[in-house]
Amino acid sequence: MSPKQHRGEVTSELLMDAALRVFVESGEQGLTVNAVIRASGVSLGSLYHHFGSLDGLIGALGHRWLERLLGELTEALQNAGGARPGIAGAVGAYLAFVQEHRGPALLLHSPLADRRSMARGRELRDAQEARVSEMGLWIRQGIDSGELAPLPLPLIESLILGPVVAVARRSLSGIEDIDLDASARVLPERIWRSVRA
Repeated sequence: MSPKQHRGEVTSELLMDAALRVFVESGEQGLTVNAVIRASGVSLGSLYHHFGSLDGLIGALGHRWLERLLGELTEALQNAGGARPGIAGAVGAYLAFVQEHRGPALLLHSPLADRRSMARGRELRDAQEARVSEMGLWIRQGIDSGELAPLPLPLIESLILGPVVAVARRSLSGIEDIDLDASARVLPERIWRSVRA
């Protein structure tokens, strides 16, 4: 990597880290170009050079953390050795991610991310195609082996991840009536009942 490329990567990292900090500290309303520039110490021109816009920066930041979350889910599924333990592994991995990476989890579960997803759902799904395909393959294998119900793949994905996302959102909203560790113990069996063959 050339020194120029290295500087570019460092600048991109500074901007993404600053954007996440600003979002966590000030919410979506405080996530402005000026706030990110102040927090990062990077020039306005650099932000536009690397990301094109604040929206491009937010998109890159969300993509980075979604890729990491999906990678952890995929690893949990692939290392489980079956559908039922795979569900337990995925639930555990998702909720552990939320606990260990609260700032990125807040961003990924925010109304901002929801609006981006609704407006650019196909584009975002295509960008994550490799990870999404791995999960789809795991589901297909579970159906073919007779462990999972022969339902459409998107429905099984929703039945597995829907309750986990709902618990994560509730926890991230500041409502302190849900324990993520207890949820990681209870949810897998409940989810398994909804998708087993």
